[in-house]
Amino acid sequence: MNQTPTSAESSPAEDDSDNPPPGPRREGRFPAAARWTIVFTVVILALVVAIWPRGDDGGSGTEAPPTATGVNVTDAPVDDAQLAQARIDAALPPCPETGLPAGPQAALAGVTVPCLADGADYDVGTGTAGRPTVINMWAVWCLPCRRELPVVDDYAERAGDQVNVLAVHAQEGAQNPYMALRFLHENDVRLPSVLDTDAAIAAALGAPRVFPSTILVRADGTVAKVLPQVFHQPDEIADAVQQYLGVTT
Repeated sequence: MNQTPTSAESSPAEDDSDNPPPGPRREGRFPAAARWTIVFTVVILALVVAIWPRGDDGGSGTEAPPTATGVNVTDAPVDDAQLAQARIDAALPPCPETGLPAGPQAALAGVTVPCLADGADYDVGTGTAGRPTVINMWAVWCLPCRRELPVVDDYAERAGDQVNVLAVHAQEGAQNPYMALRFLHENDVRLPSVLDTDAAIAAALGAPRVFPSTILVRADGTVAKVLPQVFHQPDEIADAVQQYLGVTT
């Protein structure tokens, strides 16, 4: 008895190009790992191009995450003339000097770092001694820092001589003062600032690797509170100073 072939029993003469036999998929020209490597590299390069300083064209300029090779764009070299002009443009106030000795329990006693205003060595423990201090840890590649630093600047003006306010650039990127100066200038921030080139300040204060972070230091130099958060209004900083340092500003 003759049987009519089913669809699965197609004739050898038929073209099977539209219905390839089942089996493992054939790999493309590049292995999957290679394709992902290419995608990752393109994305990283796009990020660097997007945030690289653009001079006066209105770009944000100074945010710089690590590149694919592990070299920060904040390490880009500048000459002495560029650095000198950046200091003039930033017009930062000098780092605090209370004229008092650091207390025996002061966390920052003996910690010396460059003052960003002039590049001179600055003894943080002695400079801030005898007065409550608000230390703001930031970095040029930190977007929340860009939003918060003007708030800290407004608070510093409000606090006056009642409280030291010191901006501290984190170790990553601190080797290039030019970028920090440009960042502050572009954001119209005029805070006393230092560069934590060896992370000595962060270590002494127990600051977390979260940016921005604010550390409140008592007049005797001991740490009252570490606040890894973003402040949105000067009143928020004033409330924290009142709560942890007992000073009304």
